[in-house]
Amino acid sequence: MSDDDDDRGPVFTGYGIGSAVLGALAVAAVVLAGLIWLQHRGDVDERRYQTRVLQTAADWTSVLVNMNKDNVAPSLEKLHEATVGELNAEFESAVEPYMKLVQTLQSKTRGQIDSVSIESLHHNPPGPNGAPPPAQRQDGVAAVASRTDTVLVVATSVSENQGTEQPQTVRWTMRLDVSDIDGKLMISRLEPIR
Repeated sequence: MSDDDDDRGPVFTGYGIGSAVLGALAVAAVVLAGLIWLQHRGDVDERRYQTRVLQTAADWTSVLVNMNKDNVAPSLEKLHEATVGELNAEFESAVEPYMKLVQTLQSKTRGQIDSVSIESLHHNPPGPNGAPPPAQRQDGVAAVASRTDTVLVVATSVSENQGTEQPQTVRWTMRLDVSDIDGKLMISRLEPIR
């Protein structure tokens, strides 16, 4: 044995092990920060999209609840242009009662949106004996929409009819489906809630 062999000491010192542990912790912290940032960006993008969905539903409903004898035709045209799927195909029959009512009453209406919210959907529970849940309703929109969100809208309109002294208040509660068709948000379903 030479004197050089005795002077080398242990291969790993306490400082070396400590440095390795701190390096591993630093790498783990950077990876964790990256994951948190990616999740945050995803959440921000989702909230931004949901805000657009809510605004689309509110704008469409606002046209509907503010329809009166002076703007029936342009209001119906604007509503129709913003629909897609089955609602678009059956639009005239879907809104005919509203149109006739406005024309018959010769009313002046002013409306406001009271609230809009994204409806939370849950998975259907399994059927009897653990069978899979019944299939969801599929229409033509499902094939072309990249995404469809359901929005609940509550609105109020006040109609002043000719020959009537008391204004009539109408409360609107409806469920709208807002579908993303090639980046454009459109109304694909209108369901009144009573």
